[in-house]
Amino acid sequence: MNQHEADTASVHAGESKLKPYRALTTPIVQSSTYVFEDSAAIVEHMRRKETGEADRDEYGRYGNPTQRVVERKMARLEGGADALLFDCGMSAVSTTLLTWLSAGDHVILTNDCYRRTRQLCTTFLDRFGVELTIVPMSDADRFAEAVRPNTRLIFSETPTNPYLRILDIERTAAIARRHDLKLVVDVTFATPCNVKPLALGADLVIHSATKYLGGHNDLLAGVAVGDDPLIAELRESQAVMGGVPDPHNAYLLLRGLKTLALRIERQNANGLRVARFLETQPQVRTVYYPGLPSHPDHDLAVRQMEGFGGVVSFELGGDFAQTARFIDALQIPYIGPSLGGVESIIEQPALMSHFALDPDERTAIGIKDELVRYALGIEDADDLIADLAQALEQV
Repeated sequence: MNQHEADTASVHAGESKLKPYRALTTPIVQSSTYVFEDSAAIVEHMRRKETGEADRDEYGRYGNPTQRVVERKMARLEGGADALLFDCGMSAVSTTLLTWLSAGDHVILTNDCYRRTRQLCTTFLDRFGVELTIVPMSDADRFAEAVRPNTRLIFSETPTNPYLRILDIERTAAIARRHDLKLVVDVTFATPCNVKPLALGADLVIHSATKYLGGHNDLLAGVAVGDDPLIAELRESQAVMGGVPDPHNAYLLLRGLKTLALRIERQNANGLRVARFLETQPQVRTVYYPGLPSHPDHDLAVRQMEGFGGVVSFELGGDFAQTARFIDALQIPYIGPSLGGVESIIEQPALMSHFALDPDERTAIGIKDELVRYALGIEDADDLIADLAQALEQV
């Protein structure tokens, strides 16, 4: 699917032309229980369920009609056979890892990744007897070297959080196939508009749909996309673990997906313009953005991605306090966690997402005091740049 096809698919994919009650939008089906006409209908439903042909739901933890529409749309956008919606992104991550890993298994994780994913692997999975190796994502040879007889999967993000490193999906997938491993890729920062890992050989794609897919900072959701057997496994696990989405959030996500291609086009453009501006400023020491030739993975990003995303990370030349003053001087972005909405959001990771860690721990995982992560919204790029310029003058 090219970018123009994504424009249409984000609006129409997964939805029937004629919807219940002749509504234009897919309705919210706010029900925990679905009833049957008679006992024969139950028998028929259970038979169809066993063969994977069920066309209705029986209980809210096992699915919801509004949820199913979102799943069909996401499968189409990612080029997968099926998708599964979760109550949040971390639920998608944890359900996947707990489904496919057992005591004594080994998982490979890339070094620059979301801190909660790292925490899940280093604490909970360790407690359950799962072994972990963290490798630099920029060195594919290290992936092959890290494989053990008990390795079961490789988990990575692209672009990563917060340094926006790019995984060579095709090369990593080849390593995974050679060793009969699953490759799971979190592409929350990219969206299917910018990269499609399944087409490059990944087994499963994960998103925190809270971010760009929802796009309005008003919902929590996660989604996994892959082939039918893998999603069927995860669906069965979800029924046990309980990370099910709310019908209203599924509706909000469906609404957000309809403008996904438009929003990503603007956020890609804003990201590139802001990154280029920041790279020329004397107060800025380093800019991390895969669309810049200075980024270590620029050539790979150009080859693998349609666009480079709306997040720009950068380091100022000052210290912790000066960085906080710069952020406080900005007028447009909100100060807070998360990303991907229409409003710009900025944070100092050492103060926000990694505050609980002591300075040595932050340094060990590469979080510097002067690091800034700027998640650009859909505001006018000239306004964003002017705002950055006035704040930089105050550093």
